Amino acid sequence: MADKATELGEFGFAGDDRVVPFQVEGLDVRGRAVQLGPLVNTILARHDYPAPVARLLAEAMVLTVLIGTSLKFQGKFTVQTKSNGPVDLLVVDFSTPQDVRAYARFDEDALKTAVEEDRTSPEALLGEGVLAFTIDQGSFMQPYQGIVPLDGTSLEEIAGVYFRQSEQIPTRVRLGVAEFFDRDEEGHPRRGWRAGGLIAQFLPEAPERMRQPDLHGGDGDDGEYVFSEDDAWSEAQVLVDTVDADELTDPQIGIERLLFRLFHERGVRVYQPQPVFDRCSCSREKIKGVLKSFSDEEIEESQEDGAITVTCEFCSTTYRYEAAEVREV
Repeated sequence: MADKATELGEFGFAGDDRVVPFQVEGLDVRGRAVQLGPLVNTILARHDYPAPVARLLAEAMVLTVLIGTSLKFQGKFTVQTKSNGPVDLLVVDFSTPQDVRAYARFDEDALKTAVEEDRTSPEALLGEGVLAFTIDQGSFMQPYQGIVPLDGTSLEEIAGVYFRQSEQIPTRVRLGVAEFFDRDEEGHPRRGWRAGGLIAQFLPEAPERMRQPDLHGGDGDDGEYVFSEDDAWSEAQVLVDTVDADELTDPQIGIERLLFRLFHERGVRVYQPQPVFDRCSCSREKIKGVLKSFSDEEIEESQEDGAITVTCEFCSTTYRYEAAEVREV
């Protein structure tokens, strides 16, 4: 007798690289959760990033996927950092409804020093700078960008600040990354990556219940505030904070089982999972369109052996153009 296929709501139904929307009606909480397996592993392996850089970029990928899959339009959502740390640039693009690409830039010498001095937390690798969340709905709409300072706090905390500033929605984010080692088909050892995350938001029917304590006013703000947070949101935050990074990445637990562990006493409902894929938006024609802006002098300087070679920083695909072909554009 054939095994019965799993159905929506059963443990293991979603699997890897599928974002699971959920709702906890007893706490007025909605959210999304995901475990990334082949997607994050393929992107990181493509560039062979050092482990600290890979962990940081994987966190950014999970965060981007959790937010990007909530968008209801055709367009692009981008998370990008620009900072003075050893990893001075992270870029993760999510093209709705399901395509992901990611890239990290780092200084090898600064990273080596950071590793030797045991300064490899995400906050230390990024340093000071900004994290930008950009929503682009296409050529007929003005892009929206929210900018949050990188001030030594984690990506989880920064994401909470972003939602608080841009949407005034109480939000809690958890991110986890795990490195694993196994063997390939020929028995050779290999390194791999998994990542996972959860975003929970407090969305009661009465908007006044979403009230949060005032943000600090900056230098000179020594005010003391008396604030009483909604009990339902307080309980939800406590539950979300019990999640361990291992639970977020362990394939034996899975998203449905994790959500059940967290919220079963309050009743958690899951919805159809949304798949996400490792797909770059570059193409031969798009890059050719960029080259058309080159002057004859720039074309001459860019070519080697009569051709111009361009490699995509995201997917590492290399495109070769004959100089005469570019001039024709």
